[in-house]
Amino acid sequence: MDMHIKKGIKWGLLATLSMTVIMLIGMITKISPMPAPIPVALVKMAFGELPKPALMGIGMLAHFIYGGVAGLVFTLVIKNKVNIWKGLGWGIFLWLGMQLIFLPLLGWGIFGSAISPKIAVATLMLHLVYGSTLGWGLGRQYKITS
Repeated sequence: MDMHIKKGIKWGLLATLSMTVIMLIGMITKISPMPAPIPVALVKMAFGELPKPALMGIGMLAHFIYGGVAGLVFTLVIKNKVNIWKGLGWGIFLWLGMQLIFLPLLGWGIFGSAISPKIAVATLMLHLVYGSTLGWGLGRQYKITS
């Protein structure tokens, strides 16, 4: 497998892990303005009512697959000219896609406006964590190994 592919998937998964930990802490502590983790809400919308462990498992699996693929695409587009700023830009790009496509599909409105404007801010922070982790990790790895 091409090194770009491996690195992109690896750092996409690590970046997804970093944002997911923060997302789950927010949900557990009730700090999060979201009624449910967005990947879980999307799975529930797609498959209907499932037992909670199945919803969480499928939702998190889908979330990590999406994060790994997004890391791969980022790596293929940017190649080895990666830095934290480009990673942050990629995180914002992914966040905009979520705000304009996935949240309206859930009935939460554009930027979560049907529920709370705080959703836009909370999800932006999570995507900045994703993007900064991705950009930092890939940028650091390319400097070390290329």
